[in-house]
Order: sequence, then C-alpha cells, then structure tokens
Amino acid sequence: MEFEEIRPYHDEELPQIFEELIADPAFQQVACAVMPGVPFEAIAQKMRASKTKQEFQENLCYGILHKLAKDTTDGLILESMAVLNKQSAYTYVSNHRDIILDSGFLSVLLVEQGLDTVEIAIGDNLLIYPWIKKLVRINKCFTVQRALTMRQMLESSIRMSRYMHYTIAEKKQSIWIAQREGRAKDSNDITQDSVLKMLAMGGDGDIITNLQELNIVPLSISYEYDPCDYLKAQEFQLKRDIPDFKKTTDDDLLNMQTGLLGYKGRVCFRMASCINEDLGELDRTLPKPELFVAISALIDKRIHANYRIFANNYVAHDLLHNAEEFVEHYTAEDKKRFTSYIDGQLERITIPDKDVDFLREKLLLMYANPLTNYLAATK
Repeated sequence: MEFEEIRPYHDEELPQIFEELIADPAFQQVACAVMPGVPFEAIAQKMRASKTKQEFQENLCYGILHKLAKDTTDGLILESMAVLNKQSAYTYVSNHRDIILDSGFLSVLLVEQGLDTVEIAIGDNLLIYPWIKKLVRINKCFTVQRALTMRQMLESSIRMSRYMHYTIAEKKQSIWIAQREGRAKDSNDITQDSVLKMLAMGGDGDIITNLQELNIVPLSISYEYDPCDYLKAQEFQLKRDIPDFKKTTDDDLLNMQTGLLGYKGRVCFRMASCINEDLGELDRTLPKPELFVAISALIDKRIHANYRIFANNYVAHDLLHNAEEFVEHYTAEDKKRFTSYIDGQLERITIPDKDVDFLREKLLLMYANPLTNYLAATK
C-alpha cells in the first residue's frame, strides 16, 4: 500500500508492537520514569488490554498528559470550539512551541469536548530510537520524511499529501500539522509556503480546491512561559559563532525532556473558523507563488489574531524597546517576576564565550514577537 512507510499502525498490528516495546529495556526505563511509582508490569498490563490506538491513548497517554498539565502548567484552555462541526474532520494548522505537547495537549482538550484525538504529522528526525518510532505510530502519528534528495522529497511530499487527503475524506479523522518545519526559535510564527505546497499536492483539483478538501482550521497556541526558551537562545549564539553548527541527537532529547517537564504557566489553544470560504474568495488565476503568499498570509493573520497575550509579552516588548508603551497591561510585580525569570534562564546557559546581552535580547524577542504579530493582525 502507498502509505505503509508513513502511516500510524492499524489496530490489528498493536499486540505485536506492544510486545516489542514491553521487551525493550530503553522503553521500560522511560515508561517507569514518566510514571514513577507504577510497576512496569502494571504498565504492560494496561498496554496489552488496549485493543485500539484510541484505547491505548485513553488507558495510558491521557493520564500522563493530564499529570504533565497539572505538574507543569497553571491550566490548559481551549477556546472558540463553537466554530467546529463535530461531524467533520479538520486539518489543524498551528504555530509550533513544543515538540510533543502542542499536539498532545490538543488531543487531551479535544477528548474533553467529546471529540476524537488527532493524527499528528511528525518529522522522522525526531524518531531517534526504535521505541520512539513505535510509540508515536501507536499514538496516531504519521511520518514526515526529512533529509531526502530533491526527487525523493517531491515523491515523499506527494505521498504525504495524498495520505492527509485520504485521512480527512475517507477516515474522517482530524489531523494536526505545524505551520512550518521545526519550531520558530524566535516565536515569529510564519507559515512556510513549502507546507502549503505539500498540502495542495494531494487532490485532483486546483490549489484552492485541494486545500479546501482538507478543511484547514488555523490554531493558535500560546504558552505563558516556554521552558525551552534558554535552549533556543543558546542555539542562536552557537549558530552565530559556529558557521556549521548542527544540533545533535542529545540536543533533540534535551529539548524534548525540557519541553515536557519544564514550567509553562498558562497554556491556551484558540481555534479560528475553517478557512474554506476565505480560500474561495481568493483569485485562482494568480501565479502560484503569489497565491501561496496570499494563503500563508491568511493563515498567519488568523493565528496571530488569536494569540492569548500574557503580561510577559507586554513586559518583554517594553524591555526590548526600552519603552513603557504597554505599561498599563502589567503591574510592577509582573515586570519584576518576568525580569527575574529571564535572569534565571540566562544563568542556565553554560556555553563558552557567553554573550549575555545577545542572549537576553533573543529571550525578550521570543516573548515580544507574539505581541508584535498580534497587534499587526488586529489593527
């Protein structure tokens, strides 16, 4: 079958995969770390009792994500649900803050609304161990293949797009995909044309018709605090100072772990309406590059306008520009707390020739950019 390499597991494949995971010492170690105090035998029993991917998520993942939300956030919020038809499948296109939790928390919030969890597009660069690859495929992930030649990339993009169209139209299953490859390190969230081009490859119509078939819903994700902010700032300096700097597998693991276990404050998910009508109003005769620019701008505006803006964002903007433009949006205590938080994050950076002024500016930019984009989208 065309999608064998990239699709999630079918339910009938699960018993075999569960046994392989249960026998894997690396998986055992991680499972026990994530669920301290629970004997591994009890975890294995819950796995074997799960007959479907949905049951696995309900029996194991839902509880873990709930505990993570309780331990590392000041609450998860889902807003603007009224715009969705519970009978339809949607493609949620969102900004990207956390490697695992953006889609994980979304699924928890959807389940609480009586909706199904989403299938998730995940880059194969993150599937660094066999147990991770198996676990994500149980969790309804399909694989975005990276590091391919140009020709392979085209074939892979067509296959993935066809899979997404099939998933929405035939399986009636909603999907989550980030608006760009990787996280926006500076929180300046812009939809990549390459993502839209891939989405439009899968149907039999023109660009607009093909995108309308996917029922795209722009989704805004706002974290009050980003636990990986200091790692992102550090990466900015390393890339500045080392021309051929590349993150290692250990770096990816540290980012995943920090994102999962670090403090996030309040986390808000806001959905815009499905953009099918807006797509229908675009000029289909525009040259392709211009059309994709217009579609990106449409999605970006919806995402930016739906950010939840926290006091941190206002404080960061004022500190970055050495101004008091937004002083009515925060208290002296808010400013003191955020400044002290930034100082603490700077202290966690331990690279040689640490450029504190540069790093501080990058950290402030991460918190100021959502406000900058929100103001531009709502004026």
